[in-house]
Amino acid sequence: MTVMSLSRRDLARLLGASAAVLPLLPGGRALAQSRRDTLVLGIDISDTITFDPVRQAQYTPPLTLAACYDSLMTLDADDLVNPKPSLATKWERRPGGDGWRFTLRQGVKFVSGATMTAEDVKFTFDRLINMKEQTQQYIKAVERVEVVDANTVDFILNSPNAPILSILCNPGCAILEKAVLLQHGGVQGVEAKDGDKATDWLNGNSAGTGPYRLVRWERNGQILLQRNPNHWRGAPAFERVVIRHLSDSAAQLLAVRRGDVHAAFNLIPEQIATLRGDANVRVERLPSLDHVYMALTQNPAANPALAKKEVRHAIGHAIDYDGILNNLLGGAALRAAHFLPIGVNGSTEAVARQVGFRQDLDKARQLLQAAGLADGFEMEIAYGQAAVAGISYQVLGQKLQSDLARVGIRVRLNPMDQVNLRTVYTQGRMAGGLLTFWNPPAVSNDLWASAVVERVARRVGWEVPAEMTELTRRAAEEEDLAKAADLWVEWQRRVVDQANHFVLFQPIYQIAVRNTVKDFPLTAAGWQLDTGKVTLA
Repeated sequence: MTVMSLSRRDLARLLGASAAVLPLLPGGRALAQSRRDTLVLGIDISDTITFDPVRQAQYTPPLTLAACYDSLMTLDADDLVNPKPSLATKWERRPGGDGWRFTLRQGVKFVSGATMTAEDVKFTFDRLINMKEQTQQYIKAVERVEVVDANTVDFILNSPNAPILSILCNPGCAILEKAVLLQHGGVQGVEAKDGDKATDWLNGNSAGTGPYRLVRWERNGQILLQRNPNHWRGAPAFERVVIRHLSDSAAQLLAVRRGDVHAAFNLIPEQIATLRGDANVRVERLPSLDHVYMALTQNPAANPALAKKEVRHAIGHAIDYDGILNNLLGGAALRAAHFLPIGVNGSTEAVARQVGFRQDLDKARQLLQAAGLADGFEMEIAYGQAAVAGISYQVLGQKLQSDLARVGIRVRLNPMDQVNLRTVYTQGRMAGGLLTFWNPPAVSNDLWASAVVERVARRVGWEVPAEMTELTRRAAEEEDLAKAADLWVEWQRRVVDQANHFVLFQPIYQIAVRNTVKDFPLTAAGWQLDTGKVTLA
């Protein structure tokens, strides 16, 4: 391709301020197209808060964490049901049947060069459990971890039939080096919740066994990774990885066409369409298990109208879901009924059509009238100043504002910094509606469903009935897949009727990748890309 000669100032003007952090070579040629030892990814990473695996609960950081750490098991992109060996080579029920015994891979080294042992695994999970962050809820069935010998650990469960194996594949359960964490303020015991101080160090470094190690993070700037020559699968293809924050999709498109980045993650459908026939760039696609949704509070102090279920149902029937999927996303998405993405047990497109909301403006108006709000009402929809899955939250918010106006609901849009938005949501301080995402930290129906009834419900003011919690447990522990599917359909029916969460779409990943890259293995397992397996042509 023709290489334009631009000054750093000109490039910054074209690509936005974050372009200033991209290393350039003489003549203005960008690092991505001129250095075969560096992989450069262009993606909106404004949601990044931390790279401490235990404290991670955002959309984009798992991509980095999966590059820097390994878990006991992993999931292959073409099989998201059966865990595969990673730091553990085999697992079996422990004597007595109250948990699992893992045999560790021998000779695995951390980035420090130290050999991983069972003590590192126990430290990792003691710290995770005792810090009581959101990741602890993912493995709530794990009562404790015990060392059997240097290469064997036992996981003792408080619910022996709990579906824990696939959850242990997620980057939040990555194994950390005990000695390094202790050196930087890590705490293993019950005092970890308030006493652990390792997060600050982990935000600029890593202590894992992954193919790369974290060497620097500049918020809303870039993430720098360095090759781990000790990786047990062999050294990865690149000496370093640069993950560049590019919040604007037009800047990403220009960057991938110029060769300034090897891949662009947040292009909108119209931009994807312009790449047809481009000899230098292809589009990699993969159906995801993510979803973007609107949460609605029912706290009467925040908005009395939303405390009425009829009003929340009216909103559900006012949204033009097909317009979002077909017009805003160019058909590159699905829509599940609720938090169980299409493709997992009990969630299909047919179930979504049967159980989920669909646009019916007359019904929406009737519901508002029944609620005593025939003339409509005012509400807020907050969203992050960011993009997700090829669309900006701003555009999505404007679409919902337009849809709801058709039934007399007057929406005030409230754009927020991604970090502040997350705080407002997790602390249950929503004023009305809020647009956000869910990507799977692990592929597990129990994980998605438990999140709804244990955490997300509190954020929107829903007091979950005991029978709903029991239904979640029964469905999760049912070993007969057909019976479990029926239970999961019933679970979806009930949470849809509660009408606090409206899944807007389940995206199909569409990533623009330069043809100088050979292997670019996307995954729906929760971390989007197996960065350690990316290779050049």
